[in-house]
Amino acid sequence: MNAPLRINEALLIADRAFQPFQCVAWAPQDGNGELSLTIIDRTSTRISRKQIPSSAYSDPEQLEHVLEEARAELSQEGYKLQSWSMPH
Repeated sequence: MNAPLRINEALLIADRAFQPFQCVAWAPQDGNGELSLTIIDRTSTRISRKQIPSSAYSDPEQLEHVLEEARAELSQEGYKLQSWSMPH
């Protein structure tokens, strides 16, 4: 997957990366191109938040790196995530 990702594709990939938790993602309307991810648990408690610049979410390799980093942080905090790999 070398083609740049569209925001909808990046959102779907991010959502799958944090199962079994819910990933709420949105692009702020101020036009800065960032993607905001909030990971919430089953009780709707926010457990993580990440800002991803457009340069990272549009590049599959950079998106994979950012998501792997966020997953590692959650794992270090004791959250159990399902196995995941970047779709190719």
